[in-house]
Amino acid sequence: MAITLAMSSIEKVFFICPRVCHMHENRVEEFDQETSLKHHDEPFLTCVSSVLRSTVEIELADIIDLLNRTPRALNELLHGLPKTWIESNEGENTWSPFDVIGHLIHGERVNWIPRAKMILEFGEGKVFEPFDRFAQFGASRGKTIATLLEEFEGIRQENIRALEDMNLTLEDLHKCGHHSEFGRVTLGELLSTWAAHDLDHLVQTSRTLAKGYREAVGPWRAFLSVMK
Repeated sequence: MAITLAMSSIEKVFFICPRVCHMHENRVEEFDQETSLKHHDEPFLTCVSSVLRSTVEIELADIIDLLNRTPRALNELLHGLPKTWIESNEGENTWSPFDVIGHLIHGERVNWIPRAKMILEFGEGKVFEPFDRFAQFGASRGKTIATLLEEFEGIRQENIRALEDMNLTLEDLHKCGHHSEFGRVTLGELLSTWAAHDLDHLVQTSRTLAKGYREAVGPWRAFLSVMK
C-alpha cells in the first residue's frame, strides 16, 4: 500500500499546522489563488513560511515500513541477552528494555489504531481516553522478554493490517480528533507520531544497553554521546 501524501504548499500548511491555519482559512484561499506573498500581513506570512520551511513530504507507505521494521529490530537487539541486560535501566524512574517492550505492547492495544478509528468515526466529538504510560509494570509482570517480543510482533502485524484496511485518503489524514492535553490533532499527526514513537524507544533501548559499558570504555566515553 503506497498512498503518497504529496501535498501542495497549502495542503502542507493544513496538514502540519491545522490549528494555526484554521484561523487564517480565508487568507490561505487568497494566498493559493493569487500565488503572491505581497497581499498578506506579516503575522500570516510568518505562519505560512515557518510551516513550509519545516515541512517534508510524507508517504504513508514509509510509516508502515518503519512500523514493520521495529519488532524485528528489537528482536535482533534483545532476544537472547542476559536477564541483567534486559532489566538494566538508566537510574531511578527510568525504564529497562523489558519495560519498553511492555510499553509498546500497551500502546498497540489502546493507542494508535483505537485513536485512528475514533478520529474517523467521531472527529473532535469524542475525547481520547488518557494513555497510561505505566500500565506495562503490571501487564508484563511474570513474563519473559521472549514472550513480550513475540507478543509485540503479533499485535503490531494486526495493527498494520488494520491500518491498511482503512484505505486512507489525504482528506482522511486532515481529519481531526480531540486529545485531552493537546486539543485538536490530526490523523496524519497521530500516524507520524506512531512511527516516531518507535524510533524514540529504539534510541532509548540502545542508550540503556550502551551504558552497561560506561566504565569499561574508559576515556573513549568522552567521544560517545550515547553515554551522556
